[in-house]
Amino acid sequence: MSKNRYNDVQALLDEVKEDFSKFYEKDNQAAGTRVRKKMQDLKVLAQEIRTEVQDIKNKAAETAKK
Repeated sequence: MSKNRYNDVQALLDEVKEDFSKFYEKDNQAAGTRVRKKMQDLKVLAQEIRTEVQDIKNKAAETAKK
């Protein structure tokens, strides 16, 4: 995983941090909606990274066979 992909994950987590606090500590329902959206975005990003990692591993295995 490139450093940039790590930064993408970290940026999403940083964005949602305040909303977590608002939802869990202050019972702000709108913040809960934002948390759910950001968690979905994180899920999508994680799947993209998983696919990317698998592709890189497969290419390396193919290259090693040659």
